[in-house]
Amino acid sequence: MLVGQGGNIGVSAGPDDVFMVDDQFAPLTPKMLAAIKTISDRLIRFVLNTHWHFDHTGGNENLGKAGVAIVAHDNVRKLMNADQFLKAFGRKTPAAPKAALPIVTFSDGVTFHLNGKTIRVFHAPNAHTSGDSIAHFVDADVIHIADTYLNGFYPFIDFQHGGTMEGMIAVAEKVIVMAGPKTRIIPGHGPLSNRAELMKYRDMLAAVGERIARAIVAGNSLENVHAENPTGEYDA
Repeated sequence: MLVGQGGNIGVSAGPDDVFMVDDQFAPLTPKMLAAIKTISDRLIRFVLNTHWHFDHTGGNENLGKAGVAIVAHDNVRKLMNADQFLKAFGRKTPAAPKAALPIVTFSDGVTFHLNGKTIRVFHAPNAHTSGDSIAHFVDADVIHIADTYLNGFYPFIDFQHGGTMEGMIAVAEKVIVMAGPKTRIIPGHGPLSNRAELMKYRDMLAAVGERIARAIVAGNSLENVHAENPTGEYDA
C-alpha cells in the first residue's frame, strides 16, 4: 500500500508487470512512479479506478498517455466523461480528457490473471458512489475496499452520484464474509486495516444509519437530528 495526499494506492508486482489500484493526483505521478520503482522495475500495465473522485483518478491522464490501460466500472467512465459538481466540497470537476478515461469498463466484475496471481474486481453498487469497485488480491490475502471504508474517519457518502448508506453497509458485510482473521484490508484513506476493524466500522454504520432512519420516519428536523447526536458514542 502506498500512502500520499489522495486515496491509498494498491500495487501488485511481478514478472508480468505491475497492477495498480488508483493514482491520486497528477502532480504526484513522479513521486508515485518513483515509489513503485522501489517495488518493481516492470511496466505498469493496468490501473484500476475504484471510483470517479479526483483524489483517486487525478493521475489517469499521465498514466494513460504512458500507455497504461485504465480499468473501471461503467459508471466511472460515464461520470468522468461529463462535467461534475461535488456539492459537499463545492468543487467543480471538468470532463476528463480522452487519455484520462478508462478504456476497459465492466458492469459486475472482472478477473485479472497477472504475475501468476489472481485479482478479482467486483462492483459495489450504490455505496460510496454508483461506480465503486473492490479489488481482491486472492493469493496475497489483501482486499482494497477503497472509499467504502475510511479507517479512522466517518464515511463520506456521495449521495449526488449514487451513494447510499445501505450500499456502504452491504459492501462492508460482503468483504467481512470474504476476509479471514489475517486478511489485510486497504481502506480508501487511513492506515492499513483488518477484518476486526472493518466489523466495528460496519457496526457503527448500521447503528448510526438506524438512528437517522428512525428520526426521518418520526419527522424530525435536521436541527433536531443534530441535537440528538446520533454519532455521539463514536466521536473521538
